[in-house]
Amino acid sequence: MASKTRVIYWFRTDLRLHDSPALHAALDLKPECMYPIWCWDPHYVYRARVGPNRWQFLAWKITHLVFERDTDAYAKERDTQVIESAQEAGVEVVSTRHGRTLYDPDELVKANGGKPTMSITQVQHAAEKLGDVPKPLPAPESLPDPGDLSFDFEQTQPSPEPDFNSVQRSGKETSYNFLSGPNHDFAVPTMSELGLKSASSPHRGGETRALAALDAIIADEDYTTTFSKPSTAPTAVSPQATTLLSPHHHFGSLSVRLFYYRVLTTIQKPSNAKKASTIPTNLIGQLLFRDMYFAAQAAIGYPFAQTHNNPHVRFIPWHLPSKIEPATDRITGDHVIDSPLAEEWFQRWKFGRTGFPWIDALMRQLRQEGWIHHLGRHAVACFLTRGGCYVDWERGAEVFEEWLLDHETACNSGNWQWLSCTAFFAQFYRCYSPVAFPRKWDDEGKFVRRYVPELERYAK
Repeated sequence: MASKTRVIYWFRTDLRLHDSPALHAALDLKPECMYPIWCWDPHYVYRARVGPNRWQFLAWKITHLVFERDTDAYAKERDTQVIESAQEAGVEVVSTRHGRTLYDPDELVKANGGKPTMSITQVQHAAEKLGDVPKPLPAPESLPDPGDLSFDFEQTQPSPEPDFNSVQRSGKETSYNFLSGPNHDFAVPTMSELGLKSASSPHRGGETRALAALDAIIADEDYTTTFSKPSTAPTAVSPQATTLLSPHHHFGSLSVRLFYYRVLTTIQKPSNAKKASTIPTNLIGQLLFRDMYFAAQAAIGYPFAQTHNNPHVRFIPWHLPSKIEPATDRITGDHVIDSPLAEEWFQRWKFGRTGFPWIDALMRQLRQEGWIHHLGRHAVACFLTRGGCYVDWERGAEVFEEWLLDHETACNSGNWQWLSCTAFFAQFYRCYSPVAFPRKWDDEGKFVRRYVPELERYAK
């Protein structure tokens, strides 16, 4: 008698039911029972910088383990170990196509001649070879029962050292004390279990919210059709000038392919075609930029997020360079303080105390809300690197990693390389003045006063 299929479905950065290739692959196995599993990877709990705002936004005779393939360096290394362990246990692994981007990053690299995609033009040419973006898959109508949830196997607790997020904790991290949670109900770990401080961001995650936000954007056909990112206001807050869907793309609560086809259908309507904005500044262009960074990261691997040992990043003798672990050739997460003055500038930049109101307002918004407009990101990144403090872009990337809701290593490191003119972009003379630039967008000083209240009584 053939053994019955019993599946573990491992949710990672695909926290949705719609357009989930891996979930469809799991259901195609016609399992007798399916255990949908989600847990905090210790790497992200301890070793990756994550502030409270981003945390908030989130034995069984198994025959198959199903998950969506990931292409970043850490995930590839982790998944190799997981696959080896599963095979040793006699469990078949089904790793499906990548679902986080429009195109599979590895396939995009192959179509680009095996080289990292370092420009939007390269992405477009490679995409032409791959054909149309895969159509989004529908959400399943039902899922198999999980079956018996009792277990008697032992648990191995991960080591908490080093804990890059200790600064974010006000209590003890206890999320790994019990496999099934403190109440033995398999509930998602709470902020208190993670020992985290209270979050301050007004933004929330989840597939239901993401789909509702998408519907609202598409309903405004003029906005969707004419969107041009450089023309949107970095000072717009309620509502913001851009979609603010990037955190949902990061966590997987909204499919990028669903977003792509909803936008494409709108701009291709005969009534909209003549006024539609174009790539790279339109909404589809923003998704292609994201694919560019993901494919570049897939090709380069771990060195993508650093200057050391990265042949595609220009070396510049910045202040506060990263320390390197000789055994791995990777950055350690710590840096050399070659200049006490530069370290002071960096800390004042990080916490919005530079004395430049525009920069301080943006950095305080980032820390409080977990998000700032892309032109705001351009301004603060230019200020920290080539435009003012001459501090290593890797220091800025670490702060964004800690505070951004939509942080993804590919996009974050890629954008910092772009804005520091060390890769992707070379027009180093194009700087964002911390005085002249905000006059265009915040001439009355309303945005600055919102986030720097000590300036409320000052004239503009």
